[in-house]
Amino acid sequence: MSIEQNRKLILEDGSEYLGTAFGSRENRVCEIVFNTSMAGYQEILSDPSYAGQAVVMTYPLIGNYGMADDDYETDIPSMGALIVREYEDSPSNFRSTATLSEVMCRFGIPGIFGIDTRKLTRSIRNHGSCKALITDAATTLEQGLERLSNTVLPRDQVARVSSREIQRFPAGEERFHVAAIDCGMKKNIVRCLNKRGCTVTVFPWNTPAAEIEMLHPDGVFLSNGPGDPTDVAPVIETVKALRGKYPIFGICLGHQILSLAYGAKTYKLKFGHRGGNHPVRNLKTGKIEITSQNHSYAVDAASLEGTGLRVTHRNLLDQTVEGVACEQDRVFSVQYHPESAPGPQDSASLFDQFIEWMEGSR
Repeated sequence: MSIEQNRKLILEDGSEYLGTAFGSRENRVCEIVFNTSMAGYQEILSDPSYAGQAVVMTYPLIGNYGMADDDYETDIPSMGALIVREYEDSPSNFRSTATLSEVMCRFGIPGIFGIDTRKLTRSIRNHGSCKALITDAATTLEQGLERLSNTVLPRDQVARVSSREIQRFPAGEERFHVAAIDCGMKKNIVRCLNKRGCTVTVFPWNTPAAEIEMLHPDGVFLSNGPGDPTDVAPVIETVKALRGKYPIFGICLGHQILSLAYGAKTYKLKFGHRGGNHPVRNLKTGKIEITSQNHSYAVDAASLEGTGLRVTHRNLLDQTVEGVACEQDRVFSVQYHPESAPGPQDSASLFDQFIEWMEGSR
C-alpha cells in the first residue's frame, strides 16, 4: 500500500491529523469514539452498535489476521469510519477470506491509518466525543470546520440497523421460545441463546407488543443497538406493555430501554465505554467480572428510586450502573456484553439466569 499521506481527519475543535487511506475513499462526518480492545476488530467493525460512528482503535496494529466469514456480527456492517495507527494489508490467518480494507470498500466504510492514535484518544478522553470529518488531505481546515458545523448527526440509527422483517432462528433441541426485539442485535447473542435450547424469533424494533404476544413466547430479549435510548420510544412503550407478563433480559441498549420503561432516566457519558477490559462488580456475589462494553449512554442511578428496579452491578472505573433487576417481574438487564466473551466466560451465566427465570415462569 502507498504511504502517501492522502487523507485527513478534522475534529470540531480544529485539530487535524494527516494519514493514509484504506477501505473506502468516501468523505464522512461521524461522532468519533475510541475502543480499547486488543483483538476483535472484525466484530467491532460489524457490530451494529457502532452505526455511523468513527472508531479509533487504541491497539496499534489492526488488520493482521484478516476477516473470517464466520466472525461477522451482522451481514451489513454500518460503522461510519475506522481510524488506526498501523494497518496490515497482508493478513496471516488460515481462516481469512478477505482483507479488512476489502471489506470496508465493499460496505463503503472509510479508513485512515498512520496517525497518532494515542494523542487522538487522549483528546477524546479529555474533551469528550465530538463530530469528526474524514476527508481528502487537500481539504482545508476552514472547509472541514464548515462541513462539521453544517452537519447534524442522525438519530435514527436503530431504524437503520434493525431487521426489516420477522426472522426465526431455531434451536437444535428447542426448550424455550424467545422473542427478541432487534435494535441492532449481534449474531453471537442468537448463538448463545440457541446453544441453550432457545429458538429465537427476531422482531423489528418498532413491532407492537400485541404482535409479540401472539407468539406466546417463554421470554423476551431486548438487544443491543446504537444511539440514544430515548430516540426509540416505540420500544420503550412495547416493554411497558410486556413487563410482568414474561421474563425479560436486556443487554446494552436493551438495558437502557428496560430502565426507561420502568421510569428511570438515562444520560450521555463524556466519551462512553468501549473495550473488552471494564471491571464490573456483581453486588450480590461481590465477584468482579471483566466485561466487554460499547455504549455512549448510562442509566442514572438516582432515578431508579421508586421504579421497582434495583442495581445489581456497578462499573469499578466510574461507578456507573451496569445492571438492574426486578425479581417480582422476572426482568433484568446489564449494560455490558456477556456474549462477547471478554473474561472469556465471566458473564456467560447471565444467559443461564434468563433460562432459569423462563423455567420458573412455566
